Amino acid sequence: MRLVRRALPLVSAVVALLLACGRADAAGYRYWSFWERDGGHWTYATQGPSFVRPDDGTVQGFRFAVSADSADATRPRGTADFSTICADTAAKPGKKRVALVLDFGTAADAPGGERPPARHTACARVPAGASTADALAVVAKPLRYDTNALLCAISGYPAKGCGEQVSGAGSRTVSGKEPASGGGPSLGLPVGAGVVALLAGAAVWQYRRRRGHE
Repeated sequence: MRLVRRALPLVSAVVALLLACGRADAAGYRYWSFWERDGGHWTYATQGPSFVRPDDGTVQGFRFAVSADSADATRPRGTADFSTICADTAAKPGKKRVALVLDFGTAADAPGGERPPARHTACARVPAGASTADALAVVAKPLRYDTNALLCAISGYPAKGCGEQVSGAGSRTVSGKEPASGGGPSLGLPVGAGVVALLAGAAVWQYRRRRGHE
């Protein structure tokens, strides 16, 4: 099995490279994530707030944090009950009420020189056809968007920046984070294992082929 032994340094080098790539992928982004309340749990929204048209009685949330991707995104903290949030906002014909949870995150997630406002809730009463962005504009001005319509700031926070990359985000734990369903594991380890199997298999095949011609 000399060829297998000879292949091991190459295998080790490839795995080391892949693991390094996996660590690089741990870098995250500082941004506002958008969530929908479903059955007492937060679900990452599949559309932006400008496209979602919530029904009356809906609870939706926004969380500012550093996250690697949607599977790693940090959920809004605290309770999120429509009857509590909208207790003082009466229903009106032709209008709907949307309960919003606004979580500005932790000091660890804040851009340099900024301090996150306290988490709070709000009840937006808007026209029946209004979007979540419309509801947000009623209760959380000033809002800031970039040229691609990405939500950059709620109630003026943060004062600058929009979805900027933050290196090493995967190496720390964000307060209030719940386990993400479905997960989004780095490809470094599974791909590395696949390369090990592939190269080791090729080495064995070459060894057997050589023995067959002796």
